[in-house]
Amino acid sequence: MAAGKSEELFNRAIDCIPGGVNSPVRAFGAIGDTPRFMQEAKGSRIYDVDGNSYIDYIDSWGPCILGHNDERIRDAVVEAAGRGLSFGCATEIEVEMAEFICEHIPSIEMVRMVNSGTEAVMSALRVARGFTGREKVIKFAGCYHGHSDAMLVSAGSGVMTSGVPDSAGVTPGCAKDTMTAIYNDLGSVERLLEENPDQVAAVIVEPVGANMGVVLPDEGFLQGLRSLCDKHKALLVFDEVITGFRLGFTGAQGLYGVTPDLTTYGKIIGAGMPVGAYGGRKEVMEMVAPAGPVYQAGTLSGNPIAMAAGLTQLKILQSSPEIYQKLSDMGDRLYGKMEELIEEKQLPCHMNHIQSLGCLFFTGEPVTDYASAKTADTAKYASYFKHMLNAGIHLAPAQFEAMFLSAAHTQEDLDATIKAVQEYFA
Repeated sequence: MAAGKSEELFNRAIDCIPGGVNSPVRAFGAIGDTPRFMQEAKGSRIYDVDGNSYIDYIDSWGPCILGHNDERIRDAVVEAAGRGLSFGCATEIEVEMAEFICEHIPSIEMVRMVNSGTEAVMSALRVARGFTGREKVIKFAGCYHGHSDAMLVSAGSGVMTSGVPDSAGVTPGCAKDTMTAIYNDLGSVERLLEENPDQVAAVIVEPVGANMGVVLPDEGFLQGLRSLCDKHKALLVFDEVITGFRLGFTGAQGLYGVTPDLTTYGKIIGAGMPVGAYGGRKEVMEMVAPAGPVYQAGTLSGNPIAMAAGLTQLKILQSSPEIYQKLSDMGDRLYGKMEELIEEKQLPCHMNHIQSLGCLFFTGEPVTDYASAKTADTAKYASYFKHMLNAGIHLAPAQFEAMFLSAAHTQEDLDATIKAVQEYFA
């Protein structure tokens, strides 16, 4: 496919934007190509500046559950914009959004709007520390919780009792209270809790890992985390930036029947607009200023345009449970066909998936945690990615990201995608 204008824009961008992109996930360096610059999206398709059309499986990294540029959401945004873009003051619609979330998510009694998933996680962990009076936090290797300093900790495959900065500019002091456990290994969590008695404020986890590819929790893993947190009086924080309102309306916590103390959300509650939120039990959330002593603020939090977009999408999803059934059925067809192909040709690959989330790993080893995910052959993924892009299939330009289905994808989209996969492995 032609990419002349994208290449021209990238050459301009690298002179004024670090790496030529405003987020590393948009970079094509890992697959040895030039980022495609997009200018329009509708339904299941996205269009670049060179006039190429792609079936999109990024969905703005998850939040476009109804597809791109849904007219109902667009109309709500246009109407809200007509009243003003930003006030920096309290508005009715942010109250409506908070009421809606508290009414429909059983674990959330109070919620605070923020501007991104990163901010939601940073704030939730501060609240957990303030509520418990403890300083340490346990995260899992391979789980991504945004780019706040305390979460940019080395994602090694072994248990780490003190954080090692995973980014230049993060001081050892910022990372020292973040401990790293192994996803799907309850023993690694228990050891950290026992070695640090009465010191752990929270255990934070992606209930379904979606930033090391897609990695599902083993049976009993999430329930085990709940029990361990209860035993050691630590808070359990579910990072549902990816899974919230996607794996069913109540997210992973509803799907797996586990109640966290705090939940974080990102752009999914804004239908793709820059927004986030964190919420949980009332006694915990009342620690947040101005109700309590834990300070957190945001001039643009609860922005009326983002609230209009998000509340419109959430109301559609809540009133239309058949959307989730459609997403699950499409996932079974697309990812199931890919699994069949792997088995038929005895390929050294694994297809991890749950409902609308999926990831094709180029490894013969089952992927259950970060260490096994890292056995994937990234060079083979780069070859696969380029083939799919040339076939008009838009995937994440990195092995360790998820595929996202939307309600706008059609049977024809799935058939075209399956055909492209078959042609690659042929």
